[in-house]
Amino acid sequence: MSIQQYDLMVVGGGPGGYVAAIRAAQLGFKTALVEKQHLGGVCLNWGCIPTKSLLRGADIAHTLKEADHFGFSFDNLSFDINKLVKHSRSVASKLSGGVAYLMQKNNITVIDGTATVADKCRLDVSHNGTVTQYRSNHIILATGARARNLPNIEIDGDLVWGAREAMTPTTLPGSLLVIGGGAIGVEFASLYNDLGTDVTLVEAAERITPAEDAEISALAEKSFKQRGIKVLTNTLVDSIEGAGKQALALIKGADGDQQLKFDQVILAVGIQGNIEGLGLERLGVNTENSFLIADPFGKTNLVGLYAIGDVAGAPWLAHKASHEAIVCVENIVGAEAVEPLNKDRVPGCTYCRPQIASVGLTEAQARAAGHSIRVGRSSLSANGKALAIHEAEGLVKTVFDADSGELLGAHMIGPEVTEQIQGFGIAQQLAATEHDLAHTIYAHPTVSESMHESVLDSLGVAIHQ
Repeated sequence: MSIQQYDLMVVGGGPGGYVAAIRAAQLGFKTALVEKQHLGGVCLNWGCIPTKSLLRGADIAHTLKEADHFGFSFDNLSFDINKLVKHSRSVASKLSGGVAYLMQKNNITVIDGTATVADKCRLDVSHNGTVTQYRSNHIILATGARARNLPNIEIDGDLVWGAREAMTPTTLPGSLLVIGGGAIGVEFASLYNDLGTDVTLVEAAERITPAEDAEISALAEKSFKQRGIKVLTNTLVDSIEGAGKQALALIKGADGDQQLKFDQVILAVGIQGNIEGLGLERLGVNTENSFLIADPFGKTNLVGLYAIGDVAGAPWLAHKASHEAIVCVENIVGAEAVEPLNKDRVPGCTYCRPQIASVGLTEAQARAAGHSIRVGRSSLSANGKALAIHEAEGLVKTVFDADSGELLGAHMIGPEVTEQIQGFGIAQQLAATEHDLAHTIYAHPTVSESMHESVLDSLGVAIHQ
């Protein structure tokens, strides 16, 4: 049997995998990408993109509810969840086709099937009962991750939904239990609440969005409760049982046990890496808690084998995967001045209402790391643009090293902060100090002026508060 040869092969066509393949092809490598299902991966097909399409619908619903404030009124207003879902799926389909075009444009061979790392520098790909062998000096695993179940609660696609079912409802549930208060959980809680569902959000930790700065989490919880979302922290869902067409949930919290009925449940308690069936155990590839262990350039302990994206561990974000892809491939070819991935500079964005965005260390993390810090804050209640658009709920918080002026972290909650956080990301990359940021001119009127005001506040010279 002849073995087909490539310079570099990628397993997985998500935002890490397809970017790695394109960059490798640009650098002159004969490249192949193995994908068993959809180009674009979970992010494009069942994650980042379709959820944002749905959340746009939720934003419109919120705007319509607030329309009277601006002098508008409506009669016979109606909503069709199926049209919103159709829009979401059409966007995902269009972008998946776009990735296929990019593969063709860059002369990348796309191989359909399921890959196994058969040996050092060798892949076996199974498709429709046939196994084909390939050899490559460099194999990048970008197989992603999937939703994690709880020992006592599993996604069944019926009463208990995962992200895929939550993105393709045929009807809106009257009541919904969301288990998990991380980014995915709060996005679905926000989405369904804006569309008219009665939502209960349960989180085992002491606060929702536990990865965020504590002040931001507190403001998010306050906002959710004001909207009518029931938020239960330090609380566990012990079991889910069918009760006719509803789910009967046994909930255990500080106030005791209670049994509540819901039309639907969404389980959003984290993810696990897709490492099964890859043949890694036999080759002694190091893993931890279902994720591959790789260095900041994507190298695993097996020579010629690399890991990027969700399968390589936190943070589980598409833009982290794409950046890792570039770093990994450019390091393979020996490009000059390749900087290893700095996880402290990966921005995080949560698209609930109000939006949440952050980069770098929280205040608590900065203190724990031994920094002497200065903290600046700016409430959007003093921002002219935020007041003008009737979205003045929010905060910008900046954390600086008191000695060097280094921007250690930035944390935001409010309208379109997911678009604004990049300003702080660029500042970190360019090593801008608080004095550099303070002397930068910010356009007026913009919500981003609060970024400036927060920096000024850290120096004790805030103007508008």
